[in-house]
Amino acid sequence: MPTLDTPSSPPDHETRLQSHDHTALRLWLRLLTCTSLIEASVRQILRADFDSTLPRFDLLAQLERHPQGLRMSELSQRLMVTGGNITALADQLEAEGLLRREPVSDDRRAIRLKLSAAGRKRFAEMAEGHERWVVSLFEALSHDEQRQLLALLARLKPGLVGGKRRAEERRPANRRARSAAPSRNAD
Repeated sequence: MPTLDTPSSPPDHETRLQSHDHTALRLWLRLLTCTSLIEASVRQILRADFDSTLPRFDLLAQLERHPQGLRMSELSQRLMVTGGNITALADQLEAEGLLRREPVSDDRRAIRLKLSAAGRKRFAEMAEGHERWVVSLFEALSHDEQRQLLALLARLKPGLVGGKRRAEERRPANRRARSAAPSRNAD
């Protein structure tokens, strides 16, 4: 059966699609492919221009948005990574002088991370480059097309959030049903 990829395009999430596949499936894989391509480009440019990584950039971005600092547990939640990942990144960035650790006055166990002056300067340079790169990646679309796509995705997002919530609600029910089911070996 014919696929939707062209001979000149490298394999990606869409490669496995066939012309009869449902439009929603095709759209999902197109979005996934575009996201992966954008992320890969940003990762390469951060590495080449700033000898940095996307996780380091993301952590610095969170701290830049919160000048009062964030607890390591808050960063872990915001970046959707483990506390261990935050600790390792914080160790590296602190050693480079880009952030500092401060105790949290009402919780002796907690540490708040804040950007240092050098960290604010370094992040500002990275953010300026990041914005330029992302803007250039979308140059294939006119400004009006970008706004249209943004509006369409804004309409899609609440339904996706609802779908995620429904999936989360089903998960415990499925586990309970499976654990309550009689075992096949119980004779």
